[in-house]
Order: sequence, then structure tokens, then C-alpha cells
Amino acid sequence: MIDTDLPEAFAELAPRFGFSRPAGRCLGAIWRAAQAPSADDLVEQLSLSRSNVSTALKELREAGLVQAARSPGSRKDFFVAPTDAWELARLMIAERERRVIGPARDQLSALEARSADPRAAALCEVLDAVSGFLQTLTRLDPTELARQIDPARGSAKAAKSGSGGGKKKKKKAAQS
Repeated sequence: MIDTDLPEAFAELAPRFGFSRPAGRCLGAIWRAAQAPSADDLVEQLSLSRSNVSTALKELREAGLVQAARSPGSRKDFFVAPTDAWELARLMIAERERRVIGPARDQLSALEARSADPRAAALCEVLDAVSGFLQTLTRLDPTELARQIDPARGSAKAAKSGSGGGKKKKKKAAQS
């Protein structure tokens, strides 16, 4: 029996990032898979229809969240997702900005142009700032994104990779 906890969690989160639930389930299954699954594998594992899986994979590919890869000797596409959680988050932030924030900003901008309402202009400025911030985040590499969003976690990631690890030992030595 296939563990569906992660695909179900991704299905719950997907609409919050502008994706369909089937796309979330597929992304969760692809992200946790030890071997890249094919569309047929996803149909079987997730009990989704072939058309739901195909539509979900198209949605995920357009967002850059999954890529198709071929295996030597096979004519099937196998799907892979970034393994780094911060890279996945970066891509999801970019898609949220593209699908939700950008269109809302455009709609408010059009309203402001038609009505000259200062409140609409002020809200448009806020959404411009939010959109710009999100776009800045999406241009960062995963390590820098982690540092910007969660400085403690970003520095912990750097310590694990070898930079900054000596400072913690010195602090402990100084405290004794």
C-alpha cells in the first residue's frame, strides 16, 4: 500500500498557491518518490484518472515545479521535482505571484486608472511592493531564500554545510 500522507498534504496546500488539488497530489508523490514516477505510476498510486494526471502534470510543468526525464530504453516520461524544499518553495512563490498577486495588481491598476480613487492607488502601490518583493525572492538561490525568510534556519543550513560551524564551538567554549 502506498503512503498517501504527503500527496494529501500537498493537495490541501495546492489551492493556496494557485494549483489544483490533483496537481498538489501529483507534486507530493513526485517529490517524495525514490524513483521518478511515470504518469501511469501516478494514476495507479493516487487513484486519479489519466486525464486528471495529465492536466496536473501540464500545470506543474508550466510552473517549473516538475520536469520530464527519459530513462534509457523507455519511451515513457518520468517526472522529477526539485529535491531541495527551499527551491520548491521558491518556485511556488513565483507561481503564486504570477497567478494571484500579479493579476490582482493589474486589476487594481485598471480600477485606479478608471476611477482615480486614491484608495485604489494606495492599494495598487502596496500590491506593487508585494509583487516586487516576491519577484526578488524568486530570483534568489535556495540557500539565500532560506536566509532571507528565516535567518535562523538559513544560518543553520550554512552551519550544516560547513560555514560558521566553528563559531558555535567557540561560544560554547567561552561559556564554560
